[in-house]
Amino acid sequence: MAGENNNQAVRSYQKQFKELLQAVYQKQAYFREFFGGGIEALDGVTHNKTAFSIKTSDIPVVIGTEYDKGENVAFGTGTSKSTRFGERQEIIYTDTDVPYDWEWVFHEGIDRHTVNNDFAATIADRSELQAQAKVQLFDDKGGLFISKAADKTLELAALENDAVLELFNKLSNAYVNMEAVGTKMAWVKPELYNAIVDHPITTTAKHSDVNIDDNGILRFKGFQIKEVPETKFQKDELAYVSIVGVGKQFTGINTTRTIESEDFDGVAFQGAGKAGEFILPANKKAVIKVVEVGE
Repeated sequence: MAGENNNQAVRSYQKQFKELLQAVYQKQAYFREFFGGGIEALDGVTHNKTAFSIKTSDIPVVIGTEYDKGENVAFGTGTSKSTRFGERQEIIYTDTDVPYDWEWVFHEGIDRHTVNNDFAATIADRSELQAQAKVQLFDDKGGLFISKAADKTLELAALENDAVLELFNKLSNAYVNMEAVGTKMAWVKPELYNAIVDHPITTTAKHSDVNIDDNGILRFKGFQIKEVPETKFQKDELAYVSIVGVGKQFTGINTTRTIESEDFDGVAFQGAGKAGEFILPANKKAVIKVVEVGE
């Protein structure tokens, strides 16, 4: 029986814990959209410094002005010496090693004499709770990473209608001018979130996606708005704004196991892993943070 550890001194739960982490992350991580909607989790990883390698290319897409139909382009005197598609640009991808930046662990004990619950059910419960705790840790680390990655900082002097509107006009201009492609999203503190919900322009007459009764809002000035607990931000920060999916968050699970204890009649439930975040340098310009100006 699984509840008796299958008479094994050690039993591995790496695969199950990986699946739990990914499921909880997709539901409970506040900054998941910044990191593409999910966490990349690998089980059974070795104790090394490199998480994985990604292939990147910083060569922009080239859009030609028109198809050249000239008589001597690709035909006539231009045969084998020219093309009607314009100049050809070579695409080369480079391998980038991404390191782990931080680690996580847990160590619990389940004594048969005191647990007062089925062993299998206890392991399942503790796995779920540990997954939730680790996802909260990932979210805290993710917020700090976004803060450090921000290429630009905007200030908000007051949570007043004119100031909030001016802020989002500046944000809108910034993303238009950088010619950013993708969904724009703002992760905001509750006080700024409520200022946006209560703003005069968020009315049905202006066809805003807002429900005042539920204190909910989907879009404001072209940005998806998401309320985030203030503890997820750094000191004096009010919001992070970005194109979604510009970053990556990942973890490698070194071990998740139960092991028979010599110190009590039961098992130690242990887990350890490495984790980190990554963003391409070119994508940092799509990350802006908003800070509150002190009086």
